Amino acid sequence: MPKKILIVEDEANIRELLRLYLEREGYTVLEAENGVEGIKKWKSDKPDMLLLDVMMPDMDGIAMCRRIRETNNIPIIMVSAKTQDIDKIVGLSTGADDYVAKPFNPLELMARVKSQLRRYTQLGNLNQQGSSQVYKCGGLMINDENKEVTVDGEPIKLTPIEYNILLLLVKNAGKVFSIDQIYEKIWNEDAIGADNTVAVHIRHIREKIEINPKEPRYLKVVWGVGYKIEKQ
Repeated sequence: MPKKILIVEDEANIRELLRLYLEREGYTVLEAENGVEGIKKWKSDKPDMLLLDVMMPDMDGIAMCRRIRETNNIPIIMVSAKTQDIDKIVGLSTGADDYVAKPFNPLELMARVKSQLRRYTQLGNLNQQGSSQVYKCGGLMINDENKEVTVDGEPIKLTPIEYNILLLLVKNAGKVFSIDQIYEKIWNEDAIGADNTVAVHIRHIREKIEINPKEPRYLKVVWGVGYKIEKQ
């Protein structure tokens, strides 16, 4: 069954361009002109992915992303004319999985769409797959069969990207991964300008698994090298 992708974009010409490329790839396309309409279609039509513009009337993409992330881990790609690093950081900070600046290369965007859907499926949110392995590091535990993360017995909600980063580090506890290594392993593409993207997701993971993110027990930075999960 074709995957459904919801485009939330106030510019009709961009919606049309995205629709044409997505339909060419075999996706079913839904459209909304702003975040308020987007929320309604997300609830009623249950798409498999969202492409969100940032600057829209009534409810912008940032607010819509925050709203959805309160209850759902659906893949979200921000598509925005804002190109500064701080804009990308803000977009990812709301829970978006990726951020593409306008004007975008449609073929690159399609590749990112496929990549996000593939990871989402592998995470088990669509076609349940997984191993029976459980990874423990002190009070941090990942059950990779049902994709559950707990800290001291308390369940932790992670986005697909956050989960995959944490799983990589926990499976290799004690090993230091550079930002580029993390990006290339998780995003499956060359690490060009990956610093902010990885750093934002690392910060989110810390905020969720650490009692005091400023003095992390699990997810440590090795200055000038990268990140690791401390062996317990």
